[in-house]
Order: sequence, then C-alpha cells, then structure tokens
Amino acid sequence: MISKFFINHPIIAIVISILMVIVGAVAMVSLPVAQFPEIVPPEIRVQGTYPGADAKTLEQSVATPIESQMSGVDNMNYMYSTNANNGNSVLTVNFDVKTEPNTDQILTQLRVSQAAGQMPSEVTTEGVLVQKALSSPLMIISLTSPHGTYDQNFLTNYANINLKDEIARVPGVGRAEVFGGEYAMRVWVQPDKLAKLAVTVPQIVQAIQDQNKVNPSGQIGGNPVPKGQEFTYTVLSQGRLTFPEEFGNIVIRANPDGSILHLKDVARIELGAQTYNVDSKYNGSPAGSFAVYQLPGSNAVQAATNTRVKLAELSKRFPKDLQYHVAVDTTKAVTAGIHEIVITLVESLVLVVIVVYIFLQGWKPPSFH
Repeated sequence: MISKFFINHPIIAIVISILMVIVGAVAMVSLPVAQFPEIVPPEIRVQGTYPGADAKTLEQSVATPIESQMSGVDNMNYMYSTNANNGNSVLTVNFDVKTEPNTDQILTQLRVSQAAGQMPSEVTTEGVLVQKALSSPLMIISLTSPHGTYDQNFLTNYANINLKDEIARVPGVGRAEVFGGEYAMRVWVQPDKLAKLAVTVPQIVQAIQDQNKVNPSGQIGGNPVPKGQEFTYTVLSQGRLTFPEEFGNIVIRANPDGSILHLKDVARIELGAQTYNVDSKYNGSPAGSFAVYQLPGSNAVQAATNTRVKLAELSKRFPKDLQYHVAVDTTKAVTAGIHEIVITLVESLVLVVIVVYIFLQGWKPPSFH
C-alpha cells in the first residue's frame, strides 16, 4: 500500500511535506486573491457652514436647497441631514453598494454646485465640502497636557493646525475631524452701551470687516518708469489685525464734534475659541480630541496602523508637556480575533503532534516487514 511505502521511507515523506509547505508559502504570497465583496454602501458627506445660524435657519437655507437638487441622483438609496445650532449642516447621501465611490462623489458635487445659487452668500464664501467617508469614526485621538501647561483651547487649536491635515493624508484615512474650533477673536458686545450710544450689531460687523482686511498698496517706481529710475519698491502695509488691542482700536463711528467711538468702548475683546459647544476630556483632564474616519474600500487595520505610525512620528515635534492618546480604536476587535486565530492554530498543531506521538508510540515510525 502507499501508506506502507511512506512509513518505511520517512525521509521521502518529510521531503514531500517540506515541498508542499514551500509551494503553499509561495502561492500565498504571489498568487492573486479575490477580494471580498463590498457590503457597506458608499456614503458621501456634504458639509456647509453658516456662521451664527441656528438649526431652523440651516434647514431652510442650506439643507433644503441641497436636498432638492440631490433628489434623483443616480443610484442613490437615501439621504439624511443634520443641522445644529453651531452653524454646521451635514448631509449624508447613501448610494448603492455596487457603485463606485469616486463617481458618487462627482455626481454629488455636481448637484451641490447647482444648489449654490439658492444658498446664502455666507455659506458659499465659507465653502461647501463634499467628501467620501464613513459615518462612524475609525479612531479617536486625544491630546493632553499632563502637568496642565496648556488648556483645552490650545490643545484643540494645536490639533487643528498641526495634526488634522497630516492625519488626513495617511493612506486609508478619509478625513480627520477635530471636536471644537481653532483660536478666534471673540467680541463680546455690551447691550446697555449699544443702546446708550445708538450703535447696532450690523454696524460693528461692518466696521470689523472694513478695517480687518488686507489692502494691496502697489509699488513705487514700477513700470513704466521715468528715465533714470533704477529701483522698484513694493509697499508693505498692515494686514489683518492680530491682537485684541488692535481690534479694540477699530473705529465704529466718528462724531461731528471730533470724538471717535472705538470697538473697545462698547465691547470686550479677547482671544478665545471659535466655538464653545464642545467640552473634550480624557480621564477627567482637558483634552483636544479629533476623530479619524476610514476611506471607503480601504483596509481598516492597515489604516489604523498607518495612523499610529504617523502619530508617533508627529509626536517627536510636540512641545513639552504635550502627549497623545488613542482613546478609541475600533480595529482592536479585529486584531484580537486574529490573535485568537493564531493561538488556536498553534494549539491545534501541538495537539496533532501529541496525537501522532501517542499513535506511533514514539518519535521513530514503526517498520513493516
């Protein structure tokens, strides 16, 4: 029998087994493997910002025009919008699972462009963002200051400026969204003084817009120049205002008697956060947190690994007393499952060896005569 031949010639059996293992390893690495079918429908996210607007205004002026144009887009399953009182409107469009996400994004962008004329100018000025991304975050990262050197505003602003764009460029990451806004100049008007001096809020807004902008000043000695002119000088003028004192000196009104009403006379100006509707903490300490969203069709485990590598690289440039923490990582369940599979495979191999040893009554195979 064939089994008797291999039992009497164990070296041949070992060589054949080694060859099968080598062929299997080469095939596993080099042969193409069919991808698993996509089971998650592509989603396109449309985000618009209307500063100072409430949820009702956002629904009427931003969400409704976009939804009316989005109706009937090719291969759309459904759509839903979320409008918040912080001025942000988010529309999520869900497409058929068989569609191409890039095509879905282009179709969505075209419909949003058609709705641009029906939206307020403030929304189009801020820009309407169209992205392909999943609705649930892949990871949540938190920045903390263990010794309390930095407050939450600084941590959030640091994440916005130094981490958000870097993480968004990581392979497999669709977008990174910071919970909270950047630094902003806050102008807290005093209603009693406004009423006493007959000043309205639109007047203050107009004054800030007119006096806080870049004014091109041109050149001195530019072409065409008179004979003998040798140099051309670019005039540098003051750009946007930076410090609260500079904002306080903005002129609201010049009175006929020569007196001047400044912004600091009717308001309190300070450097604060752009929004105050988010309070982020990590283990009870103030933190600047942001969410990392997976790119549709990418490998979640690989995207999380790439993100951790990028964070370790960026952390080398962190100022003192600044640390990052991975607060949430949804891929841990997958990696834990893979770890359990490896353990089960090793245990099965050990059990097979034990069973074979008991069956053969030793390491040396019996000989048949």
